[in-house]
Amino acid sequence: MPTTSLTELSEPNKNHQHFKTFKPYGYLSQFLPESRKKKHLLGELFNFPDKIMAIGRLDHDSEGLLLLTTDGMMSYKVRDKGIEKEYYVQVDGAITHEAMSLLQNSVEIGINGAKYRTLPCKAFKLDNEPQLPSRGRKIRDTRHGPTSWISITLCEGKNRQIRKMTAAVGFATLRLVRVRIGDIHIDSMIAGDVVTLPNFDAALNR
Repeated sequence: MPTTSLTELSEPNKNHQHFKTFKPYGYLSQFLPESRKKKHLLGELFNFPDKIMAIGRLDHDSEGLLLLTTDGMMSYKVRDKGIEKEYYVQVDGAITHEAMSLLQNSVEIGINGAKYRTLPCKAFKLDNEPQLPSRGRKIRDTRHGPTSWISITLCEGKNRQIRKMTAAVGFATLRLVRVRIGDIHIDSMIAGDVVTLPNFDAALNR
C-alpha cells in the first residue's frame, strides 16, 4: 500500500495549535474520563488549549509518541490516509525468523468478535535494546527467560493490533512504545514531555 507523508497533508494554519507528547505508561489517550474510576488523563501533562484532541490513541499500557491538535480536519486526515506508525516492541522470548516473516506478511487476529487479517507491514528484529526511558514499572524478572526487541511499522490501527499480532505468532508483548508517526519522531523525549509544533510543515521538514 502506498504511504502518505504528513507533509503532503499539512497546510499551515495559525488559528490552530499542534503538539507532540510522550504518553506515559498508565495514561489514557483522552481528556475526559469515561467512568468515575480515577485514571491518568492527558490534561495532567500540560496546560493544553481548548478543543485539543489526540490524533489516534495509545492504549493504557502503551507508551510513546502521540500527536495532538486543535484542528479536527487535520486529525481526520492523519488517521485516514495511511500514515506510517512505527513501534518498538519488547516481546517475551527469543523471536524467530518464522515469526518475523509472519508479522511482515499477514496474521489473523480478532477485531470486535470477528476474524481480521492484517495488511503486510514492515517488521524487523532490533540488534540492540533501544535507548528508551524507564517505564516506571518493572516489566518482569529477567530470570524468567530472554526477551526480544522488534520494530513494527503499520499503516493501519486496529484496537490493540500489535499486541494481538505478536500473540498470534506466539510471542506476548511486554512493552510497546510508538516512536514515529509519518516524519515526526519521538527523538530524545521522556515520558510526560510535551513539545509544541508551530505547524506540521516546520516539524516534518527537518
